[in-house]
This record gives sequence, C-alpha cells and structure tokens, in this order.
Amino acid sequence: MSRQRLRDLGISIGRLEPGPHNAITDVPGVRVGHFTLTRDEPTVVRSGVTAILPREGGQVLTSNVFAGIHSFNGYGEMTGIPWIEESGILDSPILITNTCSVGVCRDAVCEWAVQKGAPQRFHLPVVAETYDGWLSDITSFSIAKEHAWAAMNAAASGPVAEGNVGGGTGMIAHEFKGGIGTASRRARLGEATYTVGALVQANYGARRMLRCGGIPVGDLLGPEVTPLPWPVPRDAGSIIVVLATDAPLIPVQCKRLARRATTGLAWVGGYGTNGSGDIFIAFSTGNDVPPSQPGGPTEPVPVRMMPSETMSRLFLAAAEATEEAILNAMCMAETMTGFQGRTVHALPLERLKEVMTRARAALTAR
Repeated sequence: MSRQRLRDLGISIGRLEPGPHNAITDVPGVRVGHFTLTRDEPTVVRSGVTAILPREGGQVLTSNVFAGIHSFNGYGEMTGIPWIEESGILDSPILITNTCSVGVCRDAVCEWAVQKGAPQRFHLPVVAETYDGWLSDITSFSIAKEHAWAAMNAAASGPVAEGNVGGGTGMIAHEFKGGIGTASRRARLGEATYTVGALVQANYGARRMLRCGGIPVGDLLGPEVTPLPWPVPRDAGSIIVVLATDAPLIPVQCKRLARRATTGLAWVGGYGTNGSGDIFIAFSTGNDVPPSQPGGPTEPVPVRMMPSETMSRLFLAAAEATEEAILNAMCMAETMTGFQGRTVHALPLERLKEVMTRARAALTAR
C-alpha cells in the first residue's frame, strides 16, 4: 500500500473538523518549507531542516506575533525561549532540525533576517531539534546555512509534505519510522470560526504505548508486524510541536494553548520520559505586533484577546491537531535504511486499518 495520511485510510479521530488541507497552513498566512538531505557518501546522512513562517515571506520580521512556550520535558533544545518567556513575542521563522545543527540554523536565520532588511538591531530566532543519530551520521555536521535558507525560501501555503522530509528525515516514532506531521482543527466560537494547526517533528515513544483514537494499536499490531529498529525495545527520544492559530490570543493564552499539545501527545502514547526533549511553542497571528527597534512606536498598541471562557474549544482543537499530526507523520513516513546499515520500518498501513476496523466494530457491538 502506498503511504497515506490517516484520514485517507478511512480513519477519522477527534470531534472537531479539520481545515481544508488538515495542516498548520490552514491558519491564514502560515507557510511551511523543507530542505531534505539524504546521501551515502562521504558519510551516510538522513537529515534536513523544516521551516515554519508565521506570516507570508519575511513579514513576521515587521509584523511580529504573540507566542508562548511549554517544556513538557526539557532534555532538548529550543533557542529563543528566554525572550519569548520575557516578552511573549515571536519575531522570526521557527526552524526544526537535528541536535547538532541548531547553531548553524540559528545563525542562518539571523543572516536571512538581515538580508530581508529586518528592523531589529539583533535577532534571537527560534530553532528546535530532535536527535537523528540512529539513521544519520549526526557528527558529520552535514547541515549548512544554505540548507536552512533553502527551507525558509521554500516555505509555502497549501498541503505540507510529511514523513521523511526536512528536519524529520531521520526520525523514529514509537519504534516505527517517524518524522514531520501536521493537522488542523476548526473551532467555532460565537459568530467566528478559528483554526488551530499543529506541526510536529516526532522522534519518541515505545511501540507498546502507541494509540490511535484511543485504540491500543501498539499492542494489537503485534510484535511480529515489523522488526524493532534496535535489539531490545526502548522508550526514548523527543518531539517538537508547533501550534498556530488565527484566534487573537495574548502571550499567556498562547502559553496555555502550547500546554495542550501535551494532551495530544498523551493520546498517542507519549508520556515524557526522562531522556525526552518535549518542547512546544504556540503562536497567534490574530494581532499585529510591531517589532522592537530604535525609534519604534511609543504609543500604546491596540491588542485583541479571546475571553478566557472560550479557550476550552481552542484547547480541544490543539490537542486533536497534535494527536493527528503525530499519526500523520507515522502514516506518511517510509521505511528507511541509513547509518551503519540500520533499518527503521514504516508503520504497516494495511495492518493498522485492519486493527482499527476490528477494534471499532467490537466497541460498537458492546
């Protein structure tokens, strides 16, 4: 069977409806781009960079967005956290790559911003990572600034490539092939409808813990469905979650939204192991925030925010989008052989569909 997203398999989860592309790009203005690097010489590399632009082109440099961070378990890296915690403002693209390439990608964003004519005197960009060293020679330091630029320059609206692409190229999820995944949900609040989109770089989890729509598919698939990537089962790794919404949120509300990625992660079977870097960022495009610059505006800036009573619907949207984004990453990822001849097998879609059909039929029959 060719690789398909979860819904294309006939498996729908959650209560809210997705946006037209079921992707983070359903949030107006949000763009995603990838650069994928796969080679066997002079060293085996299965890596890349994924870029999320909160506004079209370089507009985030001149029209910043409010943002919030949540670290579920902090054995990982995301640059730019102190300033977002302090100011609640995101003024750069978000890049995701491998653990050893955070620095070069961060520097690349700074130079990209200068080339775009950014008004800020200096830059504190957001770059996050997960470890792809099982399938890629991570110590070859193969990612260069040109690769980060390529990801940012490729950022576009519409459908988003998933699985073995960009920063997710060499990642592993629940002991199947993992990588990049995305999904969205629409939440109607009063007379308005808002979108919450999620993009994940999934590189965590044990097979026995895997769930899909509440069904313990990790157990039901059976240990013989595909070989494990390593000699004995293990539960390690990390996940980065980026949430975007067009609902007008202030920074503390973005932080609250970011926390709800934890719920979606838990629904799939992640629980934040000691060695896991589970770091989540949420941003809102619902306000235009002027950049910090010499001679900038000194007058108060009008800001809109959602009433606290309406946040629960957005929380559900964030949790559901995160859950489905992780599963989409696994459904779209293909079996990969990489560093030292190691092979990580893809989630078997025919078997997943069979297991879900039988489990749901059994529940209906009760």
